[in-house]
Parts: sequence; structure tokens; C-alpha cells
Amino acid sequence: MAPSYDKTIATAASLAASLMLVRSLASELLPSEVRDALSSALASLRSRMTWQHTIVIEETEGWSGNRVYGAVKAYLATRINANINMQRLRVSSIEEDAKKMVVSMEAGEEMVDLYEGVEFRWFLVTREVKGDPNNGGGGAREIRSYEVRFHKRQKEKALKEYLPFIVATAKAIKDQERSLSIYMNEYGDEWSPIDLQHPSTFDTLAMDQKQKQSIVDDLDRFIKRKDYYRRIGKAWKRGYLLYGPPGTGKSSLIAAIANHLRFNIYDLELTGVDSNSDLRRLLVGMTNRSILVVEDIDCTIELKQREEDDKEHAKSNSTEKKKAEDKVTLSGLLNFIDGLWSTSGEERVIIFTTNYKERLDPALLRPGRMDMHIHMGYCTTEAFRILANNYHSIDYHVTYPEIEALIEEVTVTPAEVAEVLMRNDNTDVALHDLVELLKLKKKDATEIETESKQAEEKKDANEIKTQSMQVDEKKIVDEIKTESVQVEKKDDKKVVVKSEFTENGSG
Repeated sequence: MAPSYDKTIATAASLAASLMLVRSLASELLPSEVRDALSSALASLRSRMTWQHTIVIEETEGWSGNRVYGAVKAYLATRINANINMQRLRVSSIEEDAKKMVVSMEAGEEMVDLYEGVEFRWFLVTREVKGDPNNGGGGAREIRSYEVRFHKRQKEKALKEYLPFIVATAKAIKDQERSLSIYMNEYGDEWSPIDLQHPSTFDTLAMDQKQKQSIVDDLDRFIKRKDYYRRIGKAWKRGYLLYGPPGTGKSSLIAAIANHLRFNIYDLELTGVDSNSDLRRLLVGMTNRSILVVEDIDCTIELKQREEDDKEHAKSNSTEKKKAEDKVTLSGLLNFIDGLWSTSGEERVIIFTTNYKERLDPALLRPGRMDMHIHMGYCTTEAFRILANNYHSIDYHVTYPEIEALIEEVTVTPAEVAEVLMRNDNTDVALHDLVELLKLKKKDATEIETESKQAEEKKDANEIKTQSMQVDEKKIVDEIKTESVQVEKKDDKKVVVKSEFTENGSG
């Protein structure tokens, strides 16, 4: 501690002792009215002479916990490493394996925190309070509180900027550390949660970096635009469509989004929902900061286009209409995604997946419902390198040029590559097996292409043969017709000659 600071503290302590002595003498010699006036004057003088203010934040507020206390504790835990002069620390863990330890201040220690150039000094203070025997309280209990001291000129900054900053930072820390859940609708219109422990992140996701970055940027922009959505009068939600062949990483991308945003997942199985009203109850029961997932939207349920629904309703009788109303319809789903019910929650992400984008109703695909369409394609060279690093912690291998050349020629999914890489812990063996798989795929593709080409050539030859036969048949028919005409002409000529002969003979 600097000498000037020690001198200031000593001076303040001396003045405080002098004031206490004067106050003690005055209480004995002066009348009560004079004592009150003098006490008030001394208090005012002491306030003006003191350079610091103190804010006390107790652990409890009445019978309830003080959330600011918890926020300060979480925030200060992130500043421990910057305070190397602290002699005593408190370490605790609430997990059985004790892998996740919480480090905090010990009572009597001091921690210095700098915020925008202003120094704030934190203390953890404990005191014992005796219980009231009349109210059933016998023994003493410990009350803990954080005290922060700062220059009195910074009082407004402390209250309006520094403490709100601590609360916001603690909330972000809590969101990052909280365990996630995935909810399923197993029993009609109720959600059943289980822990979500999927390890997928954008760092480990087998996808081209440019595409990954565009998704991350879109997500980060979305969660920061609460005021923007409110200003433009739209529900605070974002829709994504993941489409592509099976095994291209759609489920892994969903888990990576959940881990990035720290949002719970609600996996909606539409075949388990009986009606639009049950669907509404399920969707309204979702919490904020969550992800709604509907996988394989093109085949999980028959969602007919609304024009077809209207025609069928017009033709059906009242009983059939009632039966149709008891089913989940495209209109019912869209009403939650982009209708009046879409405002029942906020900060939500809606994700649909499909293997066949062309099968979906255009009403689902337009912006405002599916805002971003993400194509999940076959494995690329960049995706392969990510997978190799994930499974074998390598950046390069002598087989890379051959593997990458083969990947450029054949279609292989990230799931197929991952399966081969994880079969063997030996990197050389695993990559050799991958080369063999890609060569086999190339051979199969070549054979299929050859067979297809031969089939096409055979088809063309058959067509040529057929056309030739048709020409020959036409030629034969034409010759027959020609001969027939000639015969007919010849017969006609004979008839004419015979007729002439008959007439001459009779003459």
C-alpha cells in the first residue's frame, strides 16, 4: 500500500478519534438541545472530511436471498487472479467429482477492482447476530455481507454504472455455466426434460469455416437485438431451415447452437400431438431463451397445403370437418411460428430440418418463418481436417493430399468419415482405412457411371434399331402399297381391254 494512502488513513483515524472525544465530553457537560445541534454539526463535518463512501450488500434481505450479493460473489470470483496479494481464499464445490470448483474471498481479505479507471475496494465482512428467544431463536447466526469502498465523488458511477455492470456480468456467467436440458413431448401436451450433454460446438463442427461464421454472426446479432425487435413491432424470434442428405450434421449443428447460446432445446414430435389446441399448449409452455426443433418436417406429419385443406373442408360434411379440426394442420403450426401466438414468448430460435427441401410448403419457407436456409452438404476437405483434428488431434498427415483429392471426386458424408476415424486409435491405421473407403466409393461411383453409360448406349442402340425397323416396315408397307396400286391398275387395264374386246366381238 502506498505511503500517501497510509498517511491519509492515519489522519482520518486521528480526526475520527478527536470527534469521538469531543462528542463524549459534550454529552456530559452540555444540555440536550445543544448536544443535538453539536452532534448534527459534527456529523456534517465528518461527512465532508471523509473521502470515501461504503456500500453494504448483505447476503439476505429479510427471509429472502439478496440477488445482488450472489452477483457480486460470482463477479469477484472472476477477479481473484488479478489480486495476487490475497493471502486466503475460499474454495467449494457442489458436484460429487469436484471437477468444478468455486473460488471466492475469505472473510477479512481485501480485493481491488478497477472499473473504467476508478478503484473499488471490496471486503467480505461477517458478524454474529444473537437470535431472539421470544421468537424461537436461541443461538447466534452468522451474517455475511460484501462492502465496497470508493471515493465519494464516484458515488453516482458506483450506483448507476458499476453495480449494474456487475449484475449483468454475473448473469452472463450464470447463463454460460448453467446446465442445459432437452425437452420431449412424450405425453400429449406436456414436456418431459432430461439433461442435455451433447458436446458439439462450432469449433468441433465439421463445416466450412465461412458457413460456420455466418451462422455464428447471425445468432450473435439476434440475441443482441431485443430493443430492435420491439421497436419494429416483431416477435423476438429467429427461424432456421437445415436441409441436406442424412448424415451431414444437422443434429450436431442444433446442439452447437444450443451450447453457443446456452438455450434449452424443445424437441417437438408432431406425430405425438393430437390437435392444434394441444400444439398451442405445448408451445406456450416453452420458456424464453429456448430452441424449438422439428426434425424431418417433410415426413413427420402430413401437413397439406392450405388451399387443399379449404377444398376438402368445403366438400366434407360437419362430422368430417370436426374430425379434421382435431388434427394438427399447417395453418395451426404457422399461427405459432408467425401468427398471433408467436408473441407468447421471446428470444426463441425455431429450427426445422429436412432431407428434401423441395417437398415443403412454400408457406413455411418464406422469410419471417424460416429466415435463414442452411444447406448441410457432403464432406469437404475443410470439414475432413476438422474431423481429423477432433478424433486424432492432428493438423496434417502424409495421407492428406490423397484423401482430399478423393473427397473432391466422391460424395461422402461427415458421419461416414467420422465413423471410420473413430474405429481405431492409431492415426495411421484410421487414415489408411479412410483412404480405402474413399477408393471403394470412387470404384462404386465409376461402376455405376459405366453401367449408366452402357445402359444409355444400349437404350440409344435400341432406339436406333427401333427407328431402323420402323423405317424398314414403312418401306415394306410403301412397296406393298405400290405393288397393290400397280396390280389394281393392271387389273383395271385388263378390264378395259376385255370390255373393248367384248364390244368388238359382239359387233
